[in-house]
Amino acid sequence: MSGDERKLVDTSGDFQYVVRDGDPVADPKWRSCRLIVTNKRLVLATNGSKQPIPHSNITLPSNPDDLVPDGGTGGATALEVGNNVLLVDTPNLDDFETEYVRATLQGEVILARQQAVVGGVVQEDAEWSKARFQLDDDVIRLQFPGGKSMSFEIEDVGTIETGTSTVMGQEREVIEVEHTDDQGRSVETHISGMDHHTRALKTLFTRVIEDREDDYELSEMESQVLMALYSGVSPFEMSDFVGTTPDEVEEIYQKLLDIGAVDEVRVRTEVALNAQGRNMASEAMSEK
Repeated sequence: MSGDERKLVDTSGDFQYVVRDGDPVADPKWRSCRLIVTNKRLVLATNGSKQPIPHSNITLPSNPDDLVPDGGTGGATALEVGNNVLLVDTPNLDDFETEYVRATLQGEVILARQQAVVGGVVQEDAEWSKARFQLDDDVIRLQFPGGKSMSFEIEDVGTIETGTSTVMGQEREVIEVEHTDDQGRSVETHISGMDHHTRALKTLFTRVIEDREDDYELSEMESQVLMALYSGVSPFEMSDFVGTTPDEVEEIYQKLLDIGAVDEVRVRTEVALNAQGRNMASEAMSEK
């Protein structure tokens, strides 16, 4: 490895190609290997030979089962490499996909626009800057030039949106990440970078949100309460704002606590939206 290449994951496992040059492999075979992930590449090592694959050539598909012929991934991690698809299985790692994403991003210089939106208001003076990305103990840290930094817990991410925009004079994919700041305000940090950075970031944030989602369907009144909390209405003013009784509001708060959409601030009456609740409120508002 070169001087600036760092080994971040080293484990045993198996891999197989299920698609080669765009065509399904007729009889794919698992091969035992040593899997090494550095900050620059994935290496599949078998019997003295090494197959290095740069991260820039790898895509984590959003719907992996659709790419794998005959029955899907079976719990393995699917990786697209050009017109090829391979499966990776690592029995010693609970979640190779997450470990791979962490490794590809750790210490990388990306592009970030902090507090691009504050309380739903676009901040026109927010500027793009280079930032070094770190993810340690489930806390994301962005280190900016001049010693400035920001951080937020990955579980605090409420919603993400993706699109394209001009970033530092170049059209790039942008990921808009909603979370709270140290004052408890809902803010958005916009993140971009090279293609493999944005692919990895999208996978990371999408996985966090999907892992805590359930199939609970909000009632009309529950949606009204969530959207009111999202808009900054005080829990103490809620019954008048949504036009119902304090007792019904208390029951709704309890239901929202049960499904993990709010955190209890004080016994009875006072609650505060968490990341899951902000996500649900945002979805409810988009449906109106």
